[in-house]
Amino acid sequence: MQPLPRTVSLMFMASLMGLTPISASLAAESPSPQTSLPPLIDRELFFSDPEISGAQLSPDGQFLAFQKPLKGVINVWVKGINEPMSAARPVTADATSPIMIYFWSADGRYILYGQDKGGNENFRLYAVDPKTVGGQTQARDLTPFEGITAQVYAVPKRTPNEVIIGLNDRNPQVHDVYRLNLTTGERTLLIQNDQNIAGWVTDLDGTVRLAARQTLEKGNELLKVENGKLTPLYSCKVEETCAPIRFHPDGQRVYLRTNRDVNFTRLELLNVDTQQSQPVESDPENQVDFGGALFSQATDELVATYYVGDRRRVYPKTDQLTADLKFLRQQLPKLELSIGSVTRDDRLALINAQSDVNPGATYLFDRQAQTLKKLYDVRPELPSQHLAPRQPIRYRGRDGQEIPAYLTLPKGVEPKNLPVIVFPHGGPWARDYWGYDGAAQFLANRGYAILQPNFRGSTGYGKAFLNAGNEQWGTGIMQHDVTDGVQYLIDQGIADPKRVGITGISYGGYATLAGLAFTPELYAAGASVVGPSNIMTLLNSIPPYWVPMKSMFALRVGDPKDPADQDRLKAQSPLFSAQNIQAPLLVIQGANDPRVKQAESDQIVAALRDLGRPVDYLIAPDEGHGFRKEINLLTMTASLERFFAQHLGGRYQKELSPELQTNIEALTVDIKTVQ
Repeated sequence: MQPLPRTVSLMFMASLMGLTPISASLAAESPSPQTSLPPLIDRELFFSDPEISGAQLSPDGQFLAFQKPLKGVINVWVKGINEPMSAARPVTADATSPIMIYFWSADGRYILYGQDKGGNENFRLYAVDPKTVGGQTQARDLTPFEGITAQVYAVPKRTPNEVIIGLNDRNPQVHDVYRLNLTTGERTLLIQNDQNIAGWVTDLDGTVRLAARQTLEKGNELLKVENGKLTPLYSCKVEETCAPIRFHPDGQRVYLRTNRDVNFTRLELLNVDTQQSQPVESDPENQVDFGGALFSQATDELVATYYVGDRRRVYPKTDQLTADLKFLRQQLPKLELSIGSVTRDDRLALINAQSDVNPGATYLFDRQAQTLKKLYDVRPELPSQHLAPRQPIRYRGRDGQEIPAYLTLPKGVEPKNLPVIVFPHGGPWARDYWGYDGAAQFLANRGYAILQPNFRGSTGYGKAFLNAGNEQWGTGIMQHDVTDGVQYLIDQGIADPKRVGITGISYGGYATLAGLAFTPELYAAGASVVGPSNIMTLLNSIPPYWVPMKSMFALRVGDPKDPADQDRLKAQSPLFSAQNIQAPLLVIQGANDPRVKQAESDQIVAALRDLGRPVDYLIAPDEGHGFRKEINLLTMTASLERFFAQHLGGRYQKELSPELQTNIEALTVDIKTVQ
């Protein structure tokens, strides 16, 4: 399920959280207060479910949908565009799991949403009538199959009662293409995937025109889909990128993100008949990859591009959008702006505005009238005046390569000899950005300096920077870049070398384990959230629908079945160097995680237990690859801050609600029982 993946933001938020049990006796052992810091901000102001978030306009502009808790669970609500927020009504009524992915049908007759069970990522697609209310809601399951993950390829305007989807019910490794009737639920098979296709692309009318796949021999290739046949159209090497974005309104050309034969990814237009491509744009400052594009809902023309270096840079392509951005920047100075949903006539748009110390607000922008109305603040009670600026920095890796990073320093104290928490991002083929980061702000409020390095292997900084991370996990340059960032802070006098911790989610959790195992003298404590401990078992247990992308894993990580890779992968796996881990470790896992299976956490916990090393373990039975439920997020937060306060000397909030205390106890695992 790929549209509007807001689960990513919550999973990233969860990456702040290493977890350990809290007892009443430990809670009484508060470290000395850092009196010059701002007031201690309640953890719930950072991590409780927002009262309102994720707004989307209906295509005709008559309604506004958004996410809001219903009986403690995030659901979808709707109100008339001119009604107050208090007039909103729930249109979904999920009582067990928050709805994180939703969108309008092309004509606004339905709200469609994706839902899995307990974080297993087997997303089904549901439809609900936005005219209903919560108690009367009858959501229809449009993909009623066990063990599948539905993908949405297109929501075409020409046939608004239909969407183009992929289902892997026939073969769990690949998705067949269907046309789905939203009213009847009838599915019509368009293409049976017998050629290991990883993705499908439609034109603006919803006709499947392109297929994408990876092969070890040919790398990445795009194929033209015509009359049931697949014809090679465009290819790039396996270490390059060539990904279609969207068809041009002429129906003959497709916008392509590619770095074939160049370092920085750029925007091109590819003619699907002549196979000829022409450059459209690359970074005017020649610093970073192409970031993305904005297209008109009314005409489908390209209206803006953007690039993300230290900050986001937007390049409008029309006089109208140029004027719009000038007006918006006058109204919302010093904030980073992004355009959310737009009505099909382009008149109304949602504007999201945030900064590093402002979690953001959403505004309704009438482009014709040039008026701007605030709809809601994401976290109105969070005291922004007490939050800490997020600074882009650069430091040199041990081989001289410049490494971009972000540093958040605790407010109110001199940046000298501070406790530090290193916070590597997940992916690892991703990157950190400037803006509000609840994890970094929460930890900075507790008194820590937060380092977030975009180590080699991160995306956005060119092909050479990305490919420098190939096969470099753990004992290689990817981990060295993290280590060298810590050394930079020590050399600058910012970090107290005896009070450095590390935490992260997914690959960030792996980097935590690797840091403790391969540089044990550097860290005083670490917390791994859904982090793999054995690369070979990780690669051998990927979800079946990731199998078409195995060539990418083989290139960037290694092939556990290749004898030439096996020794290296074992050496890069923290599990096999567990005897080197001396610092206290927290391990947190979702029981239903399909990407990093529970065994990855079980085996490192058992190994450290048998070695007599300090390790604590929490498992959430109703979560997957990152935590979504409010009570579980708060459990992780409370556990993390207490753990790092004990080992690094920062502050923590002692108070625990009875519900939170109960959940901490429920998620805590007796490590003696781990197999």
